[in-house]
Amino acid sequence: MSYSVAVAGASGYAGGELLRLLAQHPELDVRTATAFTNAGERVTSVHPHLASYSGMTFAKTEAEQLRGHDVVFFALPHGASGALSAELAADGADTVLADCGADHRLESTDDWADYYGSEFAGTWTYGLPELVLADGGRQRELLRGAREIAVPGCNVTAVTLALAPAINAGLVEAADLTAVLAVGPSGAGKKASTTLLGAELMGSANPYGTDGGHRHNPEIRQNLRRAGGRPVTLAFTPVLVPMARGILATTTAKLASGAALDDLRAAYERVYGDERFVDLLPAGEWPRTGDVTGSNRAAIGIGVDERARRLVAVSAIDNLGKGTAGAAIQSVNLALGLDETRGLPIDGVAP
Repeated sequence: MSYSVAVAGASGYAGGELLRLLAQHPELDVRTATAFTNAGERVTSVHPHLASYSGMTFAKTEAEQLRGHDVVFFALPHGASGALSAELAADGADTVLADCGADHRLESTDDWADYYGSEFAGTWTYGLPELVLADGGRQRELLRGAREIAVPGCNVTAVTLALAPAINAGLVEAADLTAVLAVGPSGAGKKASTTLLGAELMGSANPYGTDGGHRHNPEIRQNLRRAGGRPVTLAFTPVLVPMARGILATTTAKLASGAALDDLRAAYERVYGDERFVDLLPAGEWPRTGDVTGSNRAAIGIGVDERARRLVAVSAIDNLGKGTAGAAIQSVNLALGLDETRGLPIDGVAP
């Protein structure tokens, strides 16, 4: 069976990655790609690497262009998908909506007001299938048959996957978590910004969203609360580095009394041992962003700093793959009753 697909905001980096992955999906057929300023242009004039879309032009991003599809992916700036998706939902159609922006991720209206300050658009089913829940279940069970999906933030995915098993097992102190991330600038989108210019990035590493102010902070805490069933405290600092795409998240947590590395490895193997898209690396090995580029895979290495009595968990993802477009397609596969892995690459590209 083939499902018709529209991608709203397809001229950006996330939208382009959705188009790239969807081109290889045997059941999801892209019929419409929309844009704002690029409306009317050929898709290949904006994304020259997407040769399979040579006959398609961008439509205008509006509800009328998105209606009538089985699946709509939103790859729009934060605050842009809430009203547009509400128009489509009001039609009463059985369309699956997947939002790659932040508009529907948070459960707390207070967190939304604190970090975004605009009108709250409501909470959708969260699109991180591998998230372990406090009762031992997985988020994927909630995605089966879902019709409104909130795709996680890319930094959120990296930190959540790195820490959730330890918190779920009670092996670390949830009130003492840190995360420092090396992040490629494609995660910030295509918007014009001096801080994202090559001249500003090359040869430099630049922290941003410091002092707890990054908008992914409440989303990470929300996920880890769901994993452990108790409040968490997180110091989270992303750093822009001169690589186009990828995230390397170095996370640490104070060990609970009596916890040891063997206990931690057992907890991570229990959670991720059967996961197709999460690799727990052998003891002593650590992930690299280059090994997951172009894939829907997260690679995780764990160890213990015995001198500090802290877990060290390092995760690597492609921010546009597992961090955005891959997660969206994986979640939609579940929502439609398809094989979760359908159309998604496990192999990266190198060099």
